[in-house]
Parts: sequence; structure tokens; C-alpha cells
Amino acid sequence: MHGRGGLRGGGDPRVPGSLLNQLAKLTCPVPAAGPNALAIAVYSDSEGETVAARETGDEGVACVDDAARAFVLLSNLWAATGNERLRSWADGLLDFVLWMHDGDGRWVNFIRDWDGSRNLKGPTSLPGSNFWQARAANAMVTATLQHDSDRARPVLALALALAAESSPPADVRSLHAQAGVEVLRKEPDSWLASQVAGWCDELVACSSNGVLMNSPDERGRPHLWAHVQEAALADASVVLQRPELLAVARRSAALLFDHVIESGFDLPHVQPYDVQSAVQVMDRLEAATGDDRYRSLGRKARAWFSGRNSARTAVYQLDRGGRVADGIDNGVLNGHSGAEANICAGLALFDDVHFMAQAAAWRNDERWPAGL
Repeated sequence: MHGRGGLRGGGDPRVPGSLLNQLAKLTCPVPAAGPNALAIAVYSDSEGETVAARETGDEGVACVDDAARAFVLLSNLWAATGNERLRSWADGLLDFVLWMHDGDGRWVNFIRDWDGSRNLKGPTSLPGSNFWQARAANAMVTATLQHDSDRARPVLALALALAAESSPPADVRSLHAQAGVEVLRKEPDSWLASQVAGWCDELVACSSNGVLMNSPDERGRPHLWAHVQEAALADASVVLQRPELLAVARRSAALLFDHVIESGFDLPHVQPYDVQSAVQVMDRLEAATGDDRYRSLGRKARAWFSGRNSARTAVYQLDRGGRVADGIDNGVLNGHSGAEANICAGLALFDDVHFMAQAAAWRNDERWPAGL
């Protein structure tokens, strides 16, 4: 990602108020997955106590969905700062993600408890061509290209083959396209290029009045949570040399994001992932076009975390140790601070000067894992 500005007055980097601290508090060992394996608790309440996910019944305490995204965040921070503690943390998460792979390019998502009992029946945990499969595939890209992991490379091949055989909704397909583009940037592959081209055509086809939709069944304004189709098309337009994809992405972004960002995300309910998605779209459009307007919109979107929002208060709470609130509901800050909120904020604020200084100096004050 290519963040600029963002967290205004982000705090003295010598003060250990960083979302990495909150993520560390949520991180726990999973010995069943390996001696160094780690996962991140899904939720924590206003008192900092971890809470299991129960939206669709008893889902579990931690999931691949979060571990995969945190692995990418920590790997990128390690690559940018050289802080080996971040690499070790990322390696622990990779152990967990690989352990949850079911062997054919799919992943079980949740563990029910910290003993590692897998949730094999819940609808948010079953293996398939879904969000956690696509995010795990992106983690395998990072593990293969950044960590040169011999374990990840064959799993990545299986995940991409499964993606080619499946027909997921557009918001999931956009993550497949992003994974493919990242591989193609480093390793030309005619089969994968053909697949990515087809996936981009699927994204273009799933639209309404110029706006890219998340699924064919979606009605009205698309939700912003995980909506990164414009980012995927912008990157693919460069790698595949298909400028028409960029034109589609620019039009959809203008219709869907511009007003929302200018308003400070003045919506009834806003989650950090909504904002991270907007940031990612603006960043990738800027990279593809060089248009400073996208840089300005990206900066305004990032400022949501520091108070440019309907609650008029910081979502990234440096005065509370660096925790990121789970969102804003009808102008009121949500008091909880779970895995997704902090991971998404880290991805959105990547390259912020204060956050990067904190990442470079970060060390683990918790007792996991040994040696960090």
C-alpha cells in the first residue's frame, strides 16, 4: 500500500501507543497448530476482555480470516522496518493459517477454543470459495514472495486452482484477482494471466449504472466492507495492459466513494474495514493514474481514524494504548476493539510516519511467544 498523511498528530513515536500493542494483547498461542503457532482473538470488549464470535451461533475464538490479514500486515511492516520481532510474529500466524488449510486450496476458518478445536460445521467456518479462502490465498502470496516459504508455494498453487474452478461473488473474486496480480508482478505466468483477465471481466460484468456491485443479488448502494473491486481492476489494468479496466474502476470509484469520503463517512454504521477499503481503492487508483486527486481523497479517508468522522473523535485511540475502536454507530464510537478493526487500521495507515516509527521500535511485552 502507499499511505500518505493519514493519522494527523499521530502521537510521539517514543510513546508505546500503537495498535500493534492491542493486536499483541489479542494474540494467543495455538499449540495444536505447532510450537510457535499464533492466532488472534476475534473480539474484545470495552474492558479489554476477549469475546468469542457468536453472530451465527458458536463460531469460535479466532479465525483464519483475521490471521491471514494480520500476517500480511506484519510481513509488510517487517519488510519496511527490518524489525525481526514482527517477522517472528508473522511466522507464528503463518503456522496457524497453514495448519487450518484442508489440503485442497480451502480453509476451515474458526477454532472454537485455544486448544485448537476446529469449527467444522458453522456457516462462517466451512471450507469453500469464500472470504477466508481468498484472504488465506493472499497470505500465501506474501509468504511465497516475501518469506520464500517452501510450505506456502504449493498451497498457493492449490488455492489459485480452486479459485479458477469456482464462481464466487464479486467481492470475493476481487481478492482472487489481487492475489493473481501480485504473483504476476513477480512471476509471469500465461495461465494465471488468463485467469486474472477472466476474473476482471467478471468484476466488470457485476455492475449497476456504472457502480461495481459486490454480488449480482445486491440492491441499492453497495456496502463498502471488503469492496475493493476498483483497486483490483486498477492494478490489473497495468499488469494486463488493459486500460479499459482502469476506466471502469475510475467511474465506479467516483460514484461510490467520492461523496462518502468527502462527508467523513457520514453513514449510519461505519467499520474500519469500510474505510480501509476506500483507502485501498484511492491508493491503487493513484498508483495507476498519477492523479493527485486520489491522493487527496486517500488522505481524507485515513483521517477518519483520527477524528474526521461523524463522532468527531479518534477511532485510533492513542490515549488508550493504541486500540482501534470497532467502528461508529449512528455517530457514537463503538467501545469494543477486536482483531479486524486493528488490522484494517494498520493496513490503512501503512507508511504513516508515526505508525512506522512505532513499528520499527516495537517489541513484545506480552509473554508469547518465547523469544519475541
